Amino acid sequence: MFASDELIQIETRLYKFAYKLTHNSTEAEDLAQSAMLRALEKKHLFKEGTNLYSWVSKILYNLFVTGYRRKTKFESQYDPEPYLEKQSVSASQDVTMEIRDVQRAMNTLPKKHKHILDMICVKGMPYAQVAEKMDVPIGTVRSRLSRARSSLQDKLNHTPTHNAFMRGAIAANAQPSTIAA
Repeated sequence: MFASDELIQIETRLYKFAYKLTHNSTEAEDLAQSAMLRALEKKHLFKEGTNLYSWVSKILYNLFVTGYRRKTKFESQYDPEPYLEKQSVSASQDVTMEIRDVQRAMNTLPKKHKHILDMICVKGMPYAQVAEKMDVPIGTVRSRLSRARSSLQDKLNHTPTHNAFMRGAIAANAQPSTIAA
């Protein structure tokens, strides 16, 4: 058996060895602490007259290999987040058509309606900032925005895509007529 203070004396050497294996200071600290804990748990297996550092470093190495095998078997070595962020998904056909319809309807709006929708709905500017920029009261901004939204909605309700979509939705929800035999 060995004394606990002997284990503390070799702690720095164990950390250096763990760092050489992991190349990460946090993981090296964890690995060295785990090895020292395991050595204390298995203290009764230590043979007197042998090198304590060699015995504990073997424990440390075995813990490292076990952890490495577990990682390669059950975990990915690579963080998938950067790869997932680079993946792009194109808009589905119906979303693409809706965006096109909104763009067309926006182009037919009067300039003041287009301008206020752009500042508030697209750029996300607060009403007070828009009022200051346009040099009008905030109530005027709200009423213009309301009229602009209403006008845009009217134009969208009369687009061919919207009408075709509505006809398809109505046909899909229509009840089948019963045929008399």
